[in-house]
Amino acid sequence: MTHTEIMSVQNARVKEWAQLLERKGRDKQRKYIIEGHHLVEEALRAGASVETVIYSLEKGLPDGLAGLVLPSALEWVGVSQAVLEKCTDTQTPQGVLAIVARPQLGMDELLAGEHDLVVVLDGVQDPGNLGTIIRSADAVGAKAVVLGRGTVDLYNPKTIRSTMGSMYHLPIVEADLGQLLPRARERGVRLVTTSLQAQRSCYDTDLRQPTWLILGNEGRGVSPEVAAQSDVQVIIPMQGKAESLNVAMAATVLLFEASRQRLQR
Repeated sequence: MTHTEIMSVQNARVKEWAQLLERKGRDKQRKYIIEGHHLVEEALRAGASVETVIYSLEKGLPDGLAGLVLPSALEWVGVSQAVLEKCTDTQTPQGVLAIVARPQLGMDELLAGEHDLVVVLDGVQDPGNLGTIIRSADAVGAKAVVLGRGTVDLYNPKTIRSTMGSMYHLPIVEADLGQLLPRARERGVRLVTTSLQAQRSCYDTDLRQPTWLILGNEGRGVSPEVAAQSDVQVIIPMQGKAESLNVAMAATVLLFEASRQRLQR
């Protein structure tokens, strides 16, 4: 493990790190940045490809990381407050950041693994919604979350924060749903979408078999192309006057209903 110090915001490495706050920079470098003791600890504990831990020289080395088994190639960089502020989108930096290489998990690896209960997102736009859905999927022990095209970037700092570390507890795969969903069905997966026009209640639908729950964009719902691939459309019955649920709430209801059914098997 190497230890270095960087004080200047004009340093070339600092400029590279700052580029990771934008999707263009993340896509180019195939890396992303995480902030805060909890997230950095979760990433290290989960064996994510953490390359560099950046910490405040003013506050010193983060205590909580000392007890972890750390990769031998991990680099520690102590930095000034000005450098920390340049590499974060929060107003009050927490004092520790990490640079992480993006995982290379694709459709083939997803289909080769267990696909008992998976959440598929078709154009979910809000980072908070995506983060909440990932947390709910983690909470019920879902096998994966799939991000279809048009879904907000997982590595957006706001999304990362809202996952509260759950992004390190299950596979998250970006995929072309037009290619992936037919292949999943060939493997015996049942594709379930939500629709306000559906006649069938999620509580009357058997979710115990291998099931992929497909949720769509906050305003438009599931796209017609993806809806056409589904095996069954369900509605979450509501007794009150609300017309619909937020997409993250709907995903959570469906995930916990699937979990409840499975526990009663």
